[in-house]
Amino acid sequence: QLQLVESGGGLVQPGGSLRLSCAASGSTYSINAMAWYRQAPGKQRELVAAITSSGTTNLADSVQDRFTIFRDNAKNAVYLQMNSLTPEDTAVYYCWAVRVNRVYWGQGTQVTVSS
Repeated sequence: QLQLVESGGGLVQPGGSLRLSCAASGSTYSINAMAWYRQAPGKQRELVAAITSSGTTNLADSVQDRFTIFRDNAKNAVYLQMNSLTPEDTAVYYCWAVRVNRVYWGQGTQVTVSS
């Protein structure tokens, strides 16, 4: 079993930055990959960024020049650094992880970009 808890969301102005954190607890051995998804009202949940245990990353085209995903395996945490935020980035952001072929989700953290 894994528990994922997100933090770091909030209200920011366009052009601002946020860093989201996801802390994993429980059975944290052998986590194969972690990722961030987001879901805006009226839209499907979409993959924002992902990282494997070996460090391979991928980011959605809409964020690849602005966001960075990284892990701290010693802390069992994954982070999403978000820069140059726009109102289109407004969404609930969810942490995701896979371990032993099972998928786990966090409860989500709200990010609102507005002037």
